Amino acid sequence: MKGQRPPGLCDQRFDWTYIFATVEPVTGAEFALVLPTVSTVTMNLFLAEFAKTLAPDDHVVMVLDGAGWHGAAALAVPDNITLVPLPPYSPECNPVERIWLYLRERFLSIQVWPDQNAIIDACCDAWNALAADAQRIVSLAFYPWIEKVIS
Repeated sequence: MKGQRPPGLCDQRFDWTYIFATVEPVTGAEFALVLPTVSTVTMNLFLAEFAKTLAPDDHVVMVLDGAGWHGAAALAVPDNITLVPLPPYSPECNPVERIWLYLRERFLSIQVWPDQNAIIDACCDAWNALAADAQRIVSLAFYPWIEKVIS
């Protein structure tokens, strides 16, 4: 039997925009920046801006995968954040992976945008729609292992 291509718009142009985000699986609190590149510089910006949102006596443990910019030697991690890298090839342990799947499935797939500004707008709209539903974030990100760790 011959395979079929899924229906969708086709465009040979491409551009990149990235959502840097963190979620608090128990409460659904979130923080995100939409940035044009991934690098140590943009990760430092994300961490610095996120740290500014924390109360003076808060300390956050941020779980992240092994992307190069997550553990670069030049990364400037604020004192109120501890980064916990996951083992290689373990996306099932990363609470935010289901967030990315949800955003792709509901908002960001099988579409063609006219330019990078439209891509940025689409990313912002998708994130804001998710952020408006804290219970959705909890349902996606509150993995059973997290409950065991915080108990």
